[in-house]
Amino acid sequence: MDIAIMGYGVVGSGVAEVIAINGEKVAAKCGQPSVDVKYILDLRDFPGDVNEKKIIKDFNVILNDKDVKVVVETMGGQHPAFEFVSSCLKAGKSVVTSNKELVAAKGDVLFKLAKENNVNFMFEASVGGGIPVLRPIDRCLAANQIDEVAGILNGTTNFILTMMIYNSMSFEDALKLAQDNGYAEKDPTADIEGFDACRKICILASLCFGKHVFPDSVYTEGITKITLEDVEYARAWGGVIKLLGRAKRLEGDKISAMVSPAFVKNESILSGVNDVFNAILVRGNAVGDVCFYGRGAGKMATASAVVADVIDCINYIDNRKAMGWDDAVENYVVDHSDVETSFYIRAKGDKVFALKAAEEIFGDISILNRNNAPEDEFAFVTPVAKEGILAEKLAKLADVEILSKIRVENY
Repeated sequence: MDIAIMGYGVVGSGVAEVIAINGEKVAAKCGQPSVDVKYILDLRDFPGDVNEKKIIKDFNVILNDKDVKVVVETMGGQHPAFEFVSSCLKAGKSVVTSNKELVAAKGDVLFKLAKENNVNFMFEASVGGGIPVLRPIDRCLAANQIDEVAGILNGTTNFILTMMIYNSMSFEDALKLAQDNGYAEKDPTADIEGFDACRKICILASLCFGKHVFPDSVYTEGITKITLEDVEYARAWGGVIKLLGRAKRLEGDKISAMVSPAFVKNESILSGVNDVFNAILVRGNAVGDVCFYGRGAGKMATASAVVADVIDCINYIDNRKAMGWDDAVENYVVDHSDVETSFYIRAKGDKVFALKAAEEIFGDISILNRNNAPEDEFAFVTPVAKEGILAEKLAKLADVEILSKIRVENY
């Protein structure tokens, strides 16, 4: 069985390597004499590479070769990935992707094309890298109504926060260390501003709740404003700060979905997920809480998930193994101001007067303290209420400067 790879970067080269190393096992899983990479599409040259002779620059070579039944897309981005994947599906070729941006933005369209052409579009590696999570949700938890999904979905930000929590490093120093170690890109915007986690929670929410969730409908906030003072107050509160992506089923066929930093109690399984590791917590109405943990990225880990999808596609040639969701629905994701939470607030002002005013405005607040805090700094945690209501109350807190506002979550 011949396959093709589009994109010979970290993941694409990993896919070729996994097939080269474990070719016999892969072929046996498929009931095939062999599984071979016939073409690798990339605009760059790779002189001296073991796969140099397989490199092509014309997509049409793959598209028009009827012997290529499965195509792996590891190019990244939406374009030309969407056009190439669409063309492959229309030509009767199954497609496997690790491209979270593509699945989050265009998954609904690509599922339709796959169904219309009796082929498969698979994407296990798009959320957890090598962590098996999408298949277990779709199959192993099929008897459940999934009520909530939440997790640490980005290894770069989790590494930065770990360094801040345990090594007292500033955000800027922790980011530089992440870049030096190869965990963060030269331009880390997608990670530190939460965009990567947003795409992943969109995919998880779409799969868990059955309708496409677009990234622009998900409130997204990164970790660039987190300070060591906030880390200290979280410790005094009894927890840590994590960047969480989460989505929840609501009444009236609605959901909430959000990415933001959050206070998480030390007792939570998510609080102990450190370094570049990821964890996804799934809450089913029958099974309760199930947690998937591991490295959320990495060449070989991600490639292993991609090749597992390739095996499925080969086994289901001319027989679809559908996994996906329905089209988006207008106003399906509620505005974050209507979501219930509580807030940690750090502010500057007349401490005694401000805390008394906060108690009058919010009711039963929890006052936090840290060592060596300035005389005019104070912090507290609000009761649970809708975000919009909390924002209105916070606006009534006069003559103070709000320094930090972080959500408090219960997982």
